Amino acid sequence: MKKIYLDNAATTKVDKKVIGAMLPFFDKKYGNASSLHSFGRESRGALEKAREIIKKKLSAYGYQIIFTSGGTEANNFAIKGIAFANKHKGNHIITTQIEHECILNSCRWLETQGFSVTYLPVDREGFVKKEELAKAIRKDTILVSIIHGNNEIGTIQNLRDLGRICKEKKVYFHTDACQSFTKVPIDLLKDNVDLITINSHKINGPKGVGALVIRDGIEIEPLLHGGGQEKGLRSSTENIPGSVGFGKAVEISSYKDSIKIEKIRNYLIRKVIEIKNVKLNGPMKNRLCNNVNVSFKNIEGESVVLYLDKKGIAVSTGSACSSKSLEPSHVLIAIGLKPEEAHGGIRISISKETTKKEIDYTIKILKKAVGFLRGLSPFV
Repeated sequence: MKKIYLDNAATTKVDKKVIGAMLPFFDKKYGNASSLHSFGRESRGALEKAREIIKKKLSAYGYQIIFTSGGTEANNFAIKGIAFANKHKGNHIITTQIEHECILNSCRWLETQGFSVTYLPVDREGFVKKEELAKAIRKDTILVSIIHGNNEIGTIQNLRDLGRICKEKKVYFHTDACQSFTKVPIDLLKDNVDLITINSHKINGPKGVGALVIRDGIEIEPLLHGGGQEKGLRSSTENIPGSVGFGKAVEISSYKDSIKIEKIRNYLIRKVIEIKNVKLNGPMKNRLCNNVNVSFKNIEGESVVLYLDKKGIAVSTGSACSSKSLEPSHVLIAIGLKPEEAHGGIRISISKETTKKEIDYTIKILKKAVGFLRGLSPFV
């Protein structure tokens, strides 16, 4: 049976070059980066090299790069760290209704700690309106957090415009760029971003490593307290193999790959929307190059996922972190879909290795799935 992996928004295959870069740091160069001896200095050098690679990719000069265990930790660090370090300035935070669950749940928890949160609505394609953001900022607002490339529907926000509003209002601006990093050019200074979350396993790097990039001079409270690693902002023995792998994944990434992926994505969209009663969720323009999210009328998305899985094709119903939930996608509801429409949604996410041949086979099986499942539906 063919095996076709089309769930790259959940995680990606680790590139062989990344594996090769990591291997020596498991059994040959295994020193603790905080140690003074040569083993430790060797690991420290590798860690700092990875940091510099990431800094160059983001034009993050004048920023600190703090390695974390992944995007979830980095987002928690950003939201909670800014909130508690700046509560003397205010207790109001602004985010959106289409954030990743780790942002939304961090904000909900902060509401139990006396903070106030505004959840901005989005339009039918998932875009935040500049006017809505400007209107929501108050005298006690300390942070705005808006996802860059949405993990479910692929909407890419205009960081520069949103960040400019925050800069003018003197409010910190954070963005979750886990899905967009290396796919969309980001220049932190020009984009007016104060903090940005990135991670490794969405870009052909290892799982379990990410980073929060913080503009110099920003007050932020650490989540983890201990030995004072990562400039005292993230105590824990550094994950050298993971950080080296992250750095290598960034180093070999290319925006040329994004152009190639986008062509395959556009072909996939054209073929999918030929199916009767199917709707593309999210925009056609300003969309992540690897993302396709569609809803099928009168079909449960989970049924489509399971049908395709039996044929060796991996797709998902939405965010991998909440795909086991029976609740409809909060992102699809936020862009105006009815619950029954949201339940009919699936996400197909491709990679630089996805071929047209694989897409053609997927479309063939998808059409069979839709025909079979609609034949069972009492609503057709």
